[in-house]
Amino acid sequence: MNIKSEKSIINAPVVEVFNFLANAENIGELLPKGEVKEFQGDEQQCSFKVQAGVTISLVQKEIVKNEKIVMESGDQSPFPFELVIIMSEKGDQTKGYIDFEGEVNAFLKMMVKKPLTNLFNHMTQALKEKYD
Repeated sequence: MNIKSEKSIINAPVVEVFNFLANAENIGELLPKGEVKEFQGDEQQCSFKVQAGVTISLVQKEIVKNEKIVMESGDQSPFPFELVIIMSEKGDQTKGYIDFEGEVNAFLKMMVKKPLTNLFNHMTQALKEKYD
């Protein structure tokens, strides 16, 4: 299952946005308040609980400075996935989006595609608002 968030223009230089996102602990600031519980994070990984107490964990896998941050599912996640934050410089702004690839069966896909799409769009919007 592949999900791409909406593309967003952030009013900050790519180096600033990259440095913020490269610290996995900062992802907590982008998650919807009230829908996510028990967020824990450090520079390279984070985890949190979503609906029905399901834990999602993210671990940094690869970083390409000012271009992308690749995270993969951690041990606590219910299915394997890769989440890539892609960004590019656009003058003194940053253009970016989230690209998600998860290994889920057809039944699970029906259950998680819409909530994950909404989550990733919320995260890109929250990042945009952080720098407005």
